[in-house]
Amino acid sequence: MLEIKNLSKTYSGGKLAVDDISLSIGAGEIFGFIGPNGAGKTTTIKCIVGILDFEKGEIFIDGKSIKKQPIECKQVVAYIPDNPDLYEQLTGIQYLNFICDIYRISAKDRNEDIVKYADLFEIKKNLGDLISSFSHGMKQKLALISALVRKPQLLILDEPFVGLDPKASFSVKEIMKEMCSHGTSVFFSTHVLEVAEKLCDHVAIIQKGKIVAYGTMEEVRGDQSLEEVFLELVNHE
Repeated sequence: MLEIKNLSKTYSGGKLAVDDISLSIGAGEIFGFIGPNGAGKTTTIKCIVGILDFEKGEIFIDGKSIKKQPIECKQVVAYIPDNPDLYEQLTGIQYLNFICDIYRISAKDRNEDIVKYADLFEIKKNLGDLISSFSHGMKQKLALISALVRKPQLLILDEPFVGLDPKASFSVKEIMKEMCSHGTSVFFSTHVLEVAEKLCDHVAIIQKGKIVAYGTMEEVRGDQSLEEVFLELVNHE
């Protein structure tokens, strides 16, 4: 579903943020992408979803190039950043309908899913309010709903648990597992290593723009905890 080949990204001024990384994520997998602040996680994610251009390598989503076929790729991907930038002059329901209109989701399908997820995340009563009045956690929930109603083939989340209350965090983890059982791939970055260890089929650790560990959770972890492996690798680097 997602294949990254020899990706490199350099910012103006010569800062090499991502250095020749390669990853592959199959259908129905949960993939954890972890690393310290400034390691290159968000840059990689923004390259995957087509926000940032990159000078070397290729990224394929469902066999299509994000460089050459960006629209086709974005039709099957949903991306939730760590700090959602929403249209704050709209109400919650106006924003969700706007997203559904863009992706041509029928009124029947959208209404059922909006009610389902708004109830689950306990923001149904707030959907008529302006987004500008929402807390960070409520914005995060609204962004999640806007992604989930699309039923993407690839769900990409950057620090999805930041700002969520424990109940919502639990719901997100259950949704991720359910989506994967139906063939959706989930790629997410996180600093919550215990969550990654419990959820992920595969994991990659990035440090200073390079992949320093990559494989199944069992292969990367060995007989240690993921936290122990992470600290050893990061401290060594």
